[in-house]
Amino acid sequence: MRLLLLDRYVLREFVWPFLGFVAGFTVILVSGLLFELADLILVKQVPWQAVLRMLLYRLPSLIVISLPVGTLFGVILALGRLARDGELTVIRGAGVPFWRIAVWLLVAGVAVSGLTYLLGEHVVPWTNHEYEKIIRQVIFKDPTPAVQERVFFKDSHDNVFYVREVDTAGSRLVDVMIYQLTDGAFPRMITARGGTFSDRVWLLEDVITREIGPDGFVEREVRAESLAFPMEEGTEAFFGNQRTTDEMNRAELAEHIRLFQRSGIDVRPFLVDYHMKLALPFASLVLSLLAAPLSLWGGRHGWVFGLGASIGLAFLYYTLMALFRSLGTNGVLPPLVAVWAGNVLFGVVGLLLFIRADAAGRPFR
Repeated sequence: MRLLLLDRYVLREFVWPFLGFVAGFTVILVSGLLFELADLILVKQVPWQAVLRMLLYRLPSLIVISLPVGTLFGVILALGRLARDGELTVIRGAGVPFWRIAVWLLVAGVAVSGLTYLLGEHVVPWTNHEYEKIIRQVIFKDPTPAVQERVFFKDSHDNVFYVREVDTAGSRLVDVMIYQLTDGAFPRMITARGGTFSDRVWLLEDVITREIGPDGFVEREVRAESLAFPMEEGTEAFFGNQRTTDEMNRAELAEHIRLFQRSGIDVRPFLVDYHMKLALPFASLVLSLLAAPLSLWGGRHGWVFGLGASIGLAFLYYTLMALFRSLGTNGVLPPLVAVWAGNVLFGVVGLLLFIRADAAGRPFR
C-alpha cells in the first residue's frame, strides 16, 4: 500500500500528539515512582546511585504502559482535529471512505503493538530483574530473609523453586513447589501446603513427592506430614536467581510451566501470565481501532475530549483486562479465553463503530 499525500498528512497529525502524550504520561508515572524511591534513600539509607539505577531500570516498563494510551490519544486527536476543522467532511465528500482515511493510523497501531511486544520480551524482563535485585539486596539487610511471594528461582544444582505466599514476620511459606533434579535419570516434584523457613533449611508441611518417569508422567507418589529440605547456599545466594513472571520473557515462563505441568500441578496462574505477555501488546492496535470512529464524536472540543476519552478508555480497557485475568487465574474461564476476551470485546466494538461511521457517510453524533 503506497503512502499518499493524504496518508502523510494524517500521520503527521498523529505523530506529535502520540510522542507528547507518551512522554508526558511516562513523566507522571515516574513522579509516582519517585515517592517510593525517595523512601529508600531516607528510610533504608540506600545510596542515591543505586536509586538512580533503579529509576532507569524501571523506565522501560513505564514506557510500555504509556505506548497504548499514547496511541489512543494520537488517533483521537489526529482525526478529531480534521473533523473539527471540517477537513474530514470535505475528504469524505470527495468519496474517500472513512476506513481509507484511518487505515494508516491502524498501521501505526500495529507498529506500536510490535514495538511494545519487542520491549516486553527483550528489554522489560531484564530491567525488571535488575530493579528487583536491588530491592532484594535492600530487603536482605533486614532481619528477615529475602524470600519473595510468587517468585521462581534456581539453586546451584538447577533445582527450581516456586513460593506463592510468604509471611516474613512469622517465617511462614504457603504453597511451595520444588522441581528437583536427582542422581537418577528423571526428576522429582515436591509440593507442600505450607512450612517455615530459615536461612539453611525449609521445614515443609503436608508434603507430596512425585517421581516423574521418562514419558513425563508421575510414576510414584509419596505423601508425608513433614519434610526438611536443605538450602545449601543460604538466602543471599538466591538474589541473582529469583524471578517473578514479570522478570521472564515468554520462552522462560513457558519452560517453568512445562516443568511443573508434567507432574500434574495446577499451572493456571502461570498460563494466564504467559498468554498475557502476548495479549497486552495488542492494546495499541485494539485501542486505535476503537479510537478512530470515536474521534468523530469530539467535535469542537479538540484535545480536551481527546485527553478525557483516552484516559477513560484506557482505564476501562485495563480494568477489564484485570477482571478477565482474575477470572482466568481462579479457573472461572480458560486462561487463553480470559486473556484475549478484553481484546476481542474492544476489537468488535471498534469494528462495529467503523462500519457505522462509513455507513453514515458523515461524522455521527
